[in-house]
Amino acid sequence: MIYRALRYMEVGRVAYISFGPHPGKLVATVGVIDQKRVLATPFKCMQLTGFILEFPHSARQNYVRKAWEKAGIDAKWAATRWAKKIGARERLAKMTDFDRLKVMKKNREGWGVCVHKGTYTAYMLVTKERLSGS
Repeated sequence: MIYRALRYMEVGRVAYISFGPHPGKLVATVGVIDQKRVLATPFKCMQLTGFILEFPHSARQNYVRKAWEKAGIDAKWAATRWAKKIGARERLAKMTDFDRLKVMKKNREGWGVCVHKGTYTAYMLVTKERLSGS
């Protein structure tokens, strides 16, 4: 069985910066310098996404920004599971002790808590209706 990489580093590839000086940002590759560096950031700091923009090599910032907005990368990124998981992880990290206590209490009740939506009541009401209806 032959493994083929689905995501190649190329001009216009959108990448997520996972650590380094700018963690959590999306960047578009404007040019590939060598096998370890691109014009955006070092390879070890980035994870390639499935989004590709159409613009020429060494394009200027305004050209890249227009291509970014035309493709709607921010909205597409926000809709991915990857971005939602990152958001949920950040919300969990920002929780206070009291928030964690509320989550623990709700889980003990058996109704569950939907941390991804950031609200307890909507998920609990749906669950109560489901349980009472069946």
